[in-house]
Amino acid sequence: MSKPKKSNYLSCYSPQVQQQAQALLDNEKSAAWLLKKHPQAHELASEKALYEYAQGIKNRFMRSSSPISKVIYDDKIHIINNALGLHTYASRVQGKKLKSKNEIRISSLFRKVPEPFLRMILVHELAHLREKEHDKAFYKLCCYMEPDYHQLEFELRLYLCHRDRFGDLW
Repeated sequence: MSKPKKSNYLSCYSPQVQQQAQALLDNEKSAAWLLKKHPQAHELASEKALYEYAQGIKNRFMRSSSPISKVIYDDKIHIINNALGLHTYASRVQGKKLKSKNEIRISSLFRKVPEPFLRMILVHELAHLREKEHDKAFYKLCCYMEPDYHQLEFELRLYLCHRDRFGDLW
């Protein structure tokens, strides 16, 4: 029997953390661990609800940042190269003014995950309104908006590994 393919979702973690996560997966205990921490999926299925949710986070923590014009689930985003969502920034000239639009696109895969996972992804994409690079200031802003940011990112990445091997949980 061939050994299951290791996913790269956890490659940014230390070897010890990767081994612990791999043990959960290999012993088929990842589902129980994740479901105990996050028993149900969020109910933000519509794009209107997703936009309002993201706008609420932005208004609470980043009121003075550029407005967001759109927040949508996108069927075309595949979880490649550790990307969980995308932010786009488009500028265009209208008359003598320069208009900009900020859009956030979340993979449709995240329509059915626990709310903390969705919040972590939105916090990440909203942080890009202020900080374009993944540097210390970026992660400091993420942790300001979501104190459990790093733990939630790990749990989401573990879920993605679980999903690749065993399928959806929620």
